[in-house]
Amino acid sequence: MAKIQPLADRVLVKPAAAEEKTIGGIIIPDSAKEKPLRGTVLAAGNGTKDEPMLLKEGDEVLYGKYAGTELEFEGEKYLIIKQSDVLAKIG
Repeated sequence: MAKIQPLADRVLVKPAAAEEKTIGGIIIPDSAKEKPLRGTVLAAGNGTKDEPMLLKEGDEVLYGKYAGTELEFEGEKYLIIKQSDVLAKIG
């Protein structure tokens, strides 16, 4: 299996699953669900000369709604986010 390794100040994040919501017995479709803003770091770059990497594999993070670049790899959805776009580390 090929592995994705982010470069420089970027991290590979697996977004948390969106919670399924119902309204009066109606299930809201995936397209209408709010984008999750929480995820787990799967891999991290080495940082840059001016900004060392503070995140590591396994960290749970919060990120902005429009942060990063979405990608699909082997049927799974991921985000590649710049470390500066991560709002907080959980835990």
